[in-house]
Amino acid sequence: MTDSKHIVFLARWYPHRYDPMLGLFIQRHAQAVALKKIVSVIYAHGTENTLSKIYEIDVKSNDNLNEIIVYYKLSTFFIRPISKFINLFRFYNSVNKGLKIAEQKEGKISLIHVHVLTRLALVALWLRLTKGIPYGITEHWSRYLKVRNEFHGWGRIFLTRIAVKQASFVTTVTENLASAMRSFKLHANFIILPNVVDVNMFQPIHKSKKNNFRFIHISCFEDRSKNISGILRTIVKLKAIRTDFEFVMVGEGQDEKEMHDLAKKSGLGLPELKFTGLQQSKELATSLAESDALVLFSNYENLPVVIPEAFACGLPVISTSVGGIAEIINSENGILIKAGDESQLLDALIWMMDNHNSFNSKKIREVVVNKNSLEAVSHFLTSLYEKALK
Repeated sequence: MTDSKHIVFLARWYPHRYDPMLGLFIQRHAQAVALKKIVSVIYAHGTENTLSKIYEIDVKSNDNLNEIIVYYKLSTFFIRPISKFINLFRFYNSVNKGLKIAEQKEGKISLIHVHVLTRLALVALWLRLTKGIPYGITEHWSRYLKVRNEFHGWGRIFLTRIAVKQASFVTTVTENLASAMRSFKLHANFIILPNVVDVNMFQPIHKSKKNNFRFIHISCFEDRSKNISGILRTIVKLKAIRTDFEFVMVGEGQDEKEMHDLAKKSGLGLPELKFTGLQQSKELATSLAESDALVLFSNYENLPVVIPEAFACGLPVISTSVGGIAEIINSENGILIKAGDESQLLDALIWMMDNHNSFNSKKIREVVVNKNSLEAVSHFLTSLYEKALK
């Protein structure tokens, strides 16, 4: 049952015409809330691609969910400070256009949910001070982690502290990220918000008996963080020991060609290695369900949603113990290894091939259904909103 409260998501990342994968987890949170509330998502995207005018607006409405995407043309003025000022103005003007459309479609805004600090939190703070609209924050960005060290500038830190302090609630998807934020004196009663998994799409399937054990890796193919090159080097070592396996690499990104070249140079190819390119929705769910274990070898992470998606398919996971991953992987659903340790990765791959039947697929899936399903996260978020609106 839907009530009349109008929740507005101000999203710094969101799927759009140039990148359908960016901020997909935020879209899923919006879909979860839309089961019980009216939701309008506002996303402003600056682009160097040709626009017919300075602003182009796409509005999609489906049941209780409105997605308002405002594209704005990035300035190419040769004096950089002036160009940056123009782009900042166009960004905030885009957000303002989105807010007006949201109110025209659904009426008065009841609460604002900011996704990713800091810029959009200033909009929410202003609306709280001028119109009394409460707001909450969900931080997804791992820039606070020491390994990244990307949160700096006294002005940004000062404004972020104010925005966090005035928020009705602050959530992160991991305690690890919350701890990193506290180290910058961003003080709040942090709440851990589960990512959404479509447990009806991601589910186990009956697997026909096969000779080879199938590992799957899914990522955005950015080697600095995902360390795909480390996986490929380890596959070379595994190939020298075992032949009863295959590795499926799913995704696309900035280092995709480099990884293809490295694989070829290393003598890897069919049948032990297959690159599929980008997969989404049902195709991705099928690839996961047809596999035997997910492998991640990241140097740093927050909490990849592909892990609970793998769990929903009943798969155990081999992953480095970085970010918040250790908060959800344990001896009952996977193996944790040290970041960058290719010897540990090799040992884990071999162990998994020989002992994967020791994992209880039904129990692995059950945890995700109870915690990460659309309905479970919908209840979680709407409860937060109700407390903030009292």
